[in-house]
Amino acid sequence: MTNIDWKNLPFGYFKTDYNVRCYYRNGKWGEVEVSSSEYITMHMAATCLHYGQEAFGGVKAFRGSDGKIRVFRWMENAKRMQRSAEGIMMAVPPVELFGEMIFKAIKLNEKYVPPYGYGASLYLRPLLIGTGAEVGVKPADEYLFMVFVGPVGPYFKEGFKPVNFQIISDYDRAAPFGTGHIKVGGNYAASLKALIRGKNEGFPSVIFRNSADRRYIDEAGPANFFGIKGNSYITPDSPSILPSITNLSLRQLAKDIGLNVELRSVAVDELDSFEEAGACGTAAVITPIGKIVDRDTGKVVEYSKDGKAGPISTKLYNKLKGIQEGTEEDIHNWNTVVE
Repeated sequence: MTNIDWKNLPFGYFKTDYNVRCYYRNGKWGEVEVSSSEYITMHMAATCLHYGQEAFGGVKAFRGSDGKIRVFRWMENAKRMQRSAEGIMMAVPPVELFGEMIFKAIKLNEKYVPPYGYGASLYLRPLLIGTGAEVGVKPADEYLFMVFVGPVGPYFKEGFKPVNFQIISDYDRAAPFGTGHIKVGGNYAASLKALIRGKNEGFPSVIFRNSADRRYIDEAGPANFFGIKGNSYITPDSPSILPSITNLSLRQLAKDIGLNVELRSVAVDELDSFEEAGACGTAAVITPIGKIVDRDTGKVVEYSKDGKAGPISTKLYNKLKGIQEGTEEDIHNWNTVVE
């Protein structure tokens, strides 16, 4: 085992031994290659550099209490990568290729999968980029699909504790009928200015309103928003929101424990009617929201006065983590054990 402080891992890049790569050339995917280099050589006119032909994913692998390594919902991640590729006219990696590459990357770097009990995981980053040279605005004819991995701790340093979010209206993350619903780098570049300003003003993340009329919740920074009201789990439905696989899973778990699930538009004015609120995604899992501060009006909506997550958020978090780590029964067959 490597000499790593598993308990204090940040969520960031961590050098491991190998990554895996596959090129799309002459209309077909090639053989999977293994590399120990952290660098990519490409043409200066590659479309990923000029026209944003780039998509990525986020998958997690967990070492369970039984020592087995489980990968959570990798096929859903593969399908989302395919939708992203189709959305910006890139070659689409087959689901089988996606699976072959993530499992190869895990096995090659198995010593970096954190032990059970540290709240850490192995994060896998599938990356698809246009490498073909084009100067005119058109799709590339060559692509590189690669997977690199690294052990990570919580996305927010607070872990599963309430954090404060700022809601804003002077920046848009994505436009309706644009690329907000797929996982491409341009969406994240568009969010950086607002996110950095929010952090400078004391908020780990911000909540974007919808760009059409600013009346509804869009994304909670790099994650989906959800609220708990009575016996309902409520999360926004919008053509500019990235469908989170974690949110998809939480909606199923909410049904399993007897909650109503509402996928619908969520008005900003509705925020103060929720008893609990949170942000969810692969990186953060669930981040409970302590309070939301409106940057325009100064209005504060508070969800946690004792510094603890609400009971339903806690139950959902523990259920999901338990499934990922093998301590809860995986009745929906979301995990794949690495053989």
